[in-house]
Amino acid sequence: MLAAAALEKLLKEAWQTREENFPKSIEFNVPVRTLPVSVTGPDCRLNCAHCAGAYLKSMVSLEKALNGKKGRESSYLVSGGCSDEGKVPLLKNWNHLEKLALRGPLNLHTGLVTEEEARRLSELAAVVSFDFVGDDDTIAAVYNLPVTGEDYLASFRSLQKYTRVVPHLCIGINAGEIRGEYRALEMLRREKVEAISMIIFRPTEGTAFSACKAPEPEEVARLIASARLAFPRTPLYLGCMRPGGRYREAVDCLALRAGVNKIVMPASPARRLTKKLGLQINISEECCSL
Repeated sequence: MLAAAALEKLLKEAWQTREENFPKSIEFNVPVRTLPVSVTGPDCRLNCAHCAGAYLKSMVSLEKALNGKKGRESSYLVSGGCSDEGKVPLLKNWNHLEKLALRGPLNLHTGLVTEEEARRLSELAAVVSFDFVGDDDTIAAVYNLPVTGEDYLASFRSLQKYTRVVPHLCIGINAGEIRGEYRALEMLRREKVEAISMIIFRPTEGTAFSACKAPEPEEVARLIASARLAFPRTPLYLGCMRPGGRYREAVDCLALRAGVNKIVMPASPARRLTKKLGLQINISEECCSL
């Protein structure tokens, strides 16, 4: 009961902070106009413990994306598998990406970058979605990369010099446990952050973490509410990657109460709660970072 009461108090503080700093509106994203594109097809050298390339399989190849419209797309989320250095090989596909950028704005998932790579990619990017990890143990366990949270911070800073960047924080990415996420928020507090997108670990068949559970909705809510208090004027998003079903229903409602500004594909109970909270609903058909 004590933990529940503490969370309730935290949620009320977070909601009050939202009310003091933002209009009474919420954006719901149904990204039917943003086509997910992989520059490596289904292949990824890292074979990360939470993904193992599973999410690349649902993306369209770069060649197919350039071969004609696949639906109603007017923008593109461009990602791909990472190299052994944790980089998405976007620059190797420069000519194709230049052509794609003529069709609509690009949201680039870059992975780690040098400053020169960040400068070049800014010529194509409308925005960069950057997976931000602040915990060294998590980096080793999930990505098996010989880098640190400071390396991720350096990449983030390089990208910010040249283009819009929305850091993405995957809650529970290390086997479903919340470990370095609060440290990542603390690192970002020292930076100029345009927005933060929160996504949630989803157990995925065929991965090293397939038998792990997603973090408890209440722990997710505690983190999001803490982020709202730490970033009172920064838009917070609940992004597309998160478990479905009853879990999503619970998390979406808690995230609303914690003060998020956008939710991608919200569950029905969250839509109903929005009305009770007196928020005006705005609909976007593109990726939340765009």
